[in-house]
Amino acid sequence: MDVSTFTSHRQTIATASGEIAYTEWGTGPAAVFVHGVGTSGVLWRNAIERLCDTTRCIAVDLPAHGGSPAREDPSARAMAGAVIDLCAALGLEQVDLVGNDTGGAVAQIVAIQRPGALRSFALTNCDTEGNFPPESFASTVQAAQQGQLAPLLTVLAATPAAAPQSPLGVGYEHPEQVPADVWPAYLDPIGGDLERARQFERMIAAIDPEQMKGVNDGLRDLQVPTLLVWGTADEFFTLAEARHLRDLIPGAREVAEIPGGKLFFPEEHPDELAAHLRRHWAR
Repeated sequence: MDVSTFTSHRQTIATASGEIAYTEWGTGPAAVFVHGVGTSGVLWRNAIERLCDTTRCIAVDLPAHGGSPAREDPSARAMAGAVIDLCAALGLEQVDLVGNDTGGAVAQIVAIQRPGALRSFALTNCDTEGNFPPESFASTVQAAQQGQLAPLLTVLAATPAAAPQSPLGVGYEHPEQVPADVWPAYLDPIGGDLERARQFERMIAAIDPEQMKGVNDGLRDLQVPTLLVWGTADEFFTLAEARHLRDLIPGAREVAEIPGGKLFFPEEHPDELAAHLRRHWAR
């Protein structure tokens, strides 16, 4: 699905903690998809295209991404609160929750805070307690803390053709094949001008292992049916993280591997992801 078709369904809603944007397709039991830093709900468009015949698919734009404004508190726990507030504003009593990248960390926080609100849980390559941020992303966090990231983002947003060779491109197995309309969809909200770039920089600078402290303890009590779908070639989050989560969460069933998949495999391998989710959801 192209970006403009997907985002034609984007809308915003007032929640208890502020406005948040989301994109909704399909009817049926609700599934909420949470992306990570630097992307948006657009990440899930291809998988949602394959799932929306049986599922009400809701792709969140986290604060300072996509169509959602930034929040005063840029922490992962505040982003989890935004997801919880969105579900409340939409009247969703139970959802199938799916997370990727930093959105996987956010989803873990949601899961331990609201386990009764989850019908099922699924994580793709993502942060975990003890790997937040991953070592290969630490230099980006340091650049943000030193105020050096925002100017680079504005340059990148102004030259999206360079994005396949940028740090964002590292998340793809085939960055040269990413459709041209994807890069501006991600880059404009986080670097289209210096103000937006500074807001995003503040979010990256706030990434701290303390934000995930105690999450593992909560996951040890999580009985919700849980699926791990993991790209095997990701340099940020290896299969070791997936196996750690499988062994940690009582409701975890398996690790489904996506050979060659990297961090953003939900865009590049939507058929495989959709098949695993359909099986997990039994629909």
